[in-house]
Amino acid sequence: MKKTAILQSNYIPWKGYFDIIASVDEFIVYDEVQYTTRDWRNRNIIKTPQGPLWLSIPVVSKNSRQKINQIKVSDQSWANTHWETIRRNYTKAPCFAKYKNQFESTYKELSEYEFLSEINLRLIKEINKILGIHTQISDSRDYNLKEGKTERLLQLCIDSGANEYVSGPAAKEYIDEKLFRDAKISLTWMDYNGYSEYRQLNKPFMHGVSVLDLIFNEGDNAASFMKFANIKK
Repeated sequence: MKKTAILQSNYIPWKGYFDIIASVDEFIVYDEVQYTTRDWRNRNIIKTPQGPLWLSIPVVSKNSRQKINQIKVSDQSWANTHWETIRRNYTKAPCFAKYKNQFESTYKELSEYEFLSEINLRLIKEINKILGIHTQISDSRDYNLKEGKTERLLQLCIDSGANEYVSGPAAKEYIDEKLFRDAKISLTWMDYNGYSEYRQLNKPFMHGVSVLDLIFNEGDNAASFMKFANIKK
């Protein structure tokens, strides 16, 4: 029985994104689709004493038909700016010192990256290592893509040998479940309810922030506040 998930890359995603990765055998990065502005592709939220703060990677978006994996960074200084903002706001977090050098080095490396997708994937893989997630990561470009929203997802599942497709709940708006039933591939919707609160700087508590918040506050115990701690293979 093989489980596959297919999602666009996000910048320093929230914990739910990593729960989907951890719940499957293969995670396919699906950046061969249209880039959307004011979305999670190039930005995310951290906590500060003044409240939630968006960190956004500046990008060049030439037209509405550009794919995510075609989007380039417009200002290489973003990496240093983001790291300094993260450092300043999490330096007092209980476990920040443990990961400071690791992320400082990673952000320095990212300052030389040209494409948004590559930045996102580099950070996703780094965070996977910290959380102990060993799921295979693939690129949708490694597969033959069909036309049609559901048809593409279904074909990716078939080509990857999946018996079950795990999807975020937002996709219920457009996925044709009948196509999956006809192909005899189970369709499972990720449930983001029931997360426990963890130690977090600054009130009120927020679940929907970057997973960096969880890592810097809970360190080695971070995974215990996620769903995959109970579903490890």
